[in-house]
Amino acid sequence: MQQAQLRAPVPASTLPRLLARIAGATPMPPPQAPAARLGEWLDWPRAVALSRALDGPAAVDDDAGSDVDAATCARVREELVQSITAERGWPAADAGSDAAAAAVLRHCQSLQRAMQAATGRLRGQLRDRLARQSPLQARLAAVDAVLEGVLSPREHALLAPVPALLAAHCERLQRSDGATAQADGWYRPFREDARQVLLAELDLRFQPVDALVAALRPSSVDA
Repeated sequence: MQQAQLRAPVPASTLPRLLARIAGATPMPPPQAPAARLGEWLDWPRAVALSRALDGPAAVDDDAGSDVDAATCARVREELVQSITAERGWPAADAGSDAAAAAVLRHCQSLQRAMQAATGRLRGQLRDRLARQSPLQARLAAVDAVLEGVLSPREHALLAPVPALLAAHCERLQRSDGATAQADGWYRPFREDARQVLLAELDLRFQPVDALVAALRPSSVDA
């Protein structure tokens, strides 16, 4: 199986494709582009808040705030990559199917919580820094805050089943090994599949962070 690059960005479509493969399903294209569906997801209060953020005057916040930068984000991301690729927390290769699936579920849920907490914290800190740069960047920070409130619950609902899907995949691979009398031969392909899925999820969760980091670069400052 081809090794995925740990540092290269993974397109968002990679995650649903990987999940469809391990579940034995055919990946379906989205019925609409996210921008087209955004109107369906906005309730009145958030629609008004988004309109104000887009159209209203954006004041630069002179208060002291976070100095988080691209290097900080890269360090946090690398720590999460190390947590995903490390052997600690995963079941032993000779674990029984029930114990292995339960361990996979717990570990993947823990990794998800770590990804969600880290990206949410970085996103807020980057917005604080953007709000101190220029009126245009302050407006971008305000828009991102509204969009996070709209999209984060949907992101959580869509990504929450990933640990259970990986646990079920673990069980299927173990049953297949049992039928072919291959002792613990399930473990290596399972770990590679789990690694690819979780790294793709990490890249998906980091997309807003990466966009905010890009907005802090000197070339993005409005004239």
